[in-house]
Formats: sequence, structure tokens, C-alpha cells
Amino acid sequence: MVDRLVNSEANSCRIAAVENCFGSSGQPLAVYGRVLVGEGVLTKMCRKKPKPRQFFLFNDILVYGNIVINKKKYNKQHIIPLEEVKLENLNDEEVLKNGWFIRTPTKSFAVYAATATEKSEWMAHINKCLEDLLKKTGKKQSTEHAAVWVPDAEATTCMHCRKSQFNVINRRHHCRKCGAVVCGACSNKKFLLPSQSNRPVRVCLACYNTLSKSATINTLEETPMDSKQELPDSSGEDSDEEGNSNNQKKRADSNEEATRDLEVLSIDDKPTFYRNHSELEMCENTTKTTEDNQNQPNSDNKTNATNNASITDISESCNESSGVIQSSDSSVEHSSLS
Repeated sequence: MVDRLVNSEANSCRIAAVENCFGSSGQPLAVYGRVLVGEGVLTKMCRKKPKPRQFFLFNDILVYGNIVINKKKYNKQHIIPLEEVKLENLNDEEVLKNGWFIRTPTKSFAVYAATATEKSEWMAHINKCLEDLLKKTGKKQSTEHAAVWVPDAEATTCMHCRKSQFNVINRRHHCRKCGAVVCGACSNKKFLLPSQSNRPVRVCLACYNTLSKSATINTLEETPMDSKQELPDSSGEDSDEEGNSNNQKKRADSNEEATRDLEVLSIDDKPTFYRNHSELEMCENTTKTTEDNQNQPNSDNKTNATNNASITDISESCNESSGVIQSSDSSVEHSSLS
């Protein structure tokens, strides 16, 4: 349903504006046939705490990044092919509400919208774009997805041995297979998970034993590591090393940056979807009715004139509700569909 936006100037301007916001640190997004369907701020559950992230939904990819200056500058661009995405609903909690899981083969995480309406809009548009993409390209949706990491704050002791207390010296680690927070002794093995990395990654002992037993069947390659060797606990944008003063300073700077980012949540910034699927259906039905009326004989001029005027009003209403782009200071201004 977004095909009519493919070659439009408005769509080209929107995509160019997103590229400008990411600057040289981002990848080019202008690809033939690509349409920007919607954008907005969602709260992403990171390893340390929830943080706001800017999301962009295209008809073939999902893009998100850190907010440096709201609506002007973003960094740490992440691009997810839409056929890899699987959505899973999250029940509301006391503090975190209106959330759902975004699962992919390489990384899975939870996001939260400001309202229940925004949550339903995001999930409906993502699922619709995914459905259209699979139907149009014949691609297969990914069936294997990475585990969602348990936030650090939810585990004060190792979730494997239940004994080891975490502190500055005894660091937290995450199993890449199950997402549990474990101590170093309970995660001193690595295993090759092809969907996540081309190198063996850290897993807990329970997952390592399970994977080792099924290695022959699943043709997975195991790579054990010496328990004395230090294994980096990197998770991309949320990685955080501990144990020395320099790393502690980095954590302090990171927390200060997170505090600045969270200030964005106080801004009333509703997501914008440039094409509402139900609206497109209404416009298509209106166009069809107009063509049918033009093919009918003019038995009653007065009646036809009234019908044509009514149809024209509806068509104009549909056109006015479409996204409108005006370029000003490298920014994009548009109307939001509720």
C-alpha cells in the first residue's frame, strides 16, 4: 500500500533528512523502492536502564539510533532487515507499560511506547510492512532469534550458581544463548552461534552443555576457553567494562549521557506515520467510485453534479491527510496521522 510513495519527492526528502540526521556515521538509506513509513521515539530497555531511541520504520528495514539532538542529530545507527524481525507483546508492569519485544537473530530487546495507542500503531505498521515485504519478495521470515538480555539491575547474584554476589570486582556477564546474568566462573565457555556472530560467543555453563550435546545434530562448532582467560562482555551500544578507574569514569560519563537522553522523554513527541493503511483503502475506494460514476450515463444532471461534488470533497480530504514535506534548514516538517 506504500508503493505509490516510492517515486514521490516527499518520500525522497524524508529519507534524505534521516540520512542528514545520522551524518557521515550512518549508512546511506536511499535505495530504489524504499519508503519511509513512520518515525518516532521509543524507550529501549538497555543493559543498564531504559533509554530513549529514535526509530525509523521503512517498508524493508527498521532503523534506530541514539538521540544527540532531538529531530536534528542521531548516532550509533542500527539497521535491521524487516524479514528478521518478530514482534512479541509484553504485559504491563507497575513502571514499564505499553511495551513489546523486537526479536532478531543477532539481538533482541524490549521497547516501550508512551501510550497504548502508540504501541498498537507501531506494532500494526511493522507487522503490515513485514507482511507486504514477504508477500512481494517471497523472502522467508527468520525463525531463530537471539535471547533478550536480563537487565543488570534485576540480578544482584549469579542466575546460574545463585551464590556469587556481583560487585566492582566480580563483574556481571550475559549468556548470549539464554540472556541470563551470570558470573565469570559460570560463563567461562564460548560457543559458536552463527546467527549472532562468526566467532564463538560467551554462554553460561548450562547452555554450553546443552549446545555441546546437540553439536553433532546442529553442526555447530564448539570452542572451549580457558577459565582464567578474561572474556570481553561486549553487547554493542550497551557494553560496559568494569574493574579499573578508567572504566569507572567511562561508566560515570555514560550515566550522565543517559540522564541527558532521558530528558527527551519529557517532550510530547508523538510518532508520525506517513501512510495509514485504512486511509489508503478509503482513498482507493473513493477513486474507484469516481471512475464508476464517470462511466454511467448522465440520466439526472443535477444528481450527478451533487455526487461528483461530494466525491471531490472526499478525495481532497484524503489528499490533505497525506504527509506533507517542507524543507527548511535541513529538517523535515510533516503532518501526523492520529
